[in-house]
Parts: sequence; C-alpha cells; structure tokens
Amino acid sequence: MSTAVSVLALLVALGALGVVLLDRRRAGSGDLADVADLPEDALGLRHEVAALRAEAAMALRNLAVVRYDAFGDTGGGLSWSLALLDDHGNGTVLTSIHGRTEARTYAKSISAWTCEQPLSPEESDAVSRARG
Repeated sequence: MSTAVSVLALLVALGALGVVLLDRRRAGSGDLADVADLPEDALGLRHEVAALRAEAAMALRNLAVVRYDAFGDTGGGLSWSLALLDDHGNGTVLTSIHGRTEARTYAKSISAWTCEQPLSPEESDAVSRARG
C-alpha cells in the first residue's frame, strides 16, 4: 500500500512540475521587452564583476605562516614568519623571533614578490608558500 501511495505522490509531483514549466514557457514567450533589456543588464553586471575582481586583487589574500625554532636551546616552534600579500605580490612579512628571555618582531615590505632587504630563509619560505 505504501509503495502505491509513493508512486502516486511522485506522479502528482511530476505533473505539477510539468504545469509550472509550461506556465513559465508561455509567460516568457509573450514578454519580449524583458529579453531585449538583458544584454544591457548583463553588460552592467560584467563591469561590476570586473571592478570587484580588481578590488579583490589588492586584498591581502595570499597568506602563509612558517613556524620554527630560532635558537637550538628553545623548542616548541615559538618563532614565526607571516607573509601577507596581495595577488601582485605586494604586502609585508612579519617575523617574531622568540628566545628564552625576550621576543623580537620585525616587518619587511614586499613589492612584486621581492624585498629590498635580505630575507631570512624562513621569511623567503613564507613568501614562496603565500605565492602558491
């Protein structure tokens, strides 16, 4: 009995779907003014998407962290280098070196995936990982 009810419910649902699709087809065929406006609207949307992509390219989206032990006598990987770069390779690398009694933090500017100052191996690794 439950199988018959399930089949009947499925047939009713398919019939309703068919009616909805036919109504949409009929409504769409007589309304040509909306179709004529579509290219202009689509062009406007394309411009908006292009502007959003250009803006997103300047966001700091390429991130990578490299953790390490800066000194042999301290463990736990408390030192780190963090690369924060946009799609053009512009941004910064932050480094924090942790010792037993102090921690020092450094920032270096990155432009077009390169730095004017020498990068440590860990900083270079962070930039390479952020680049992908």
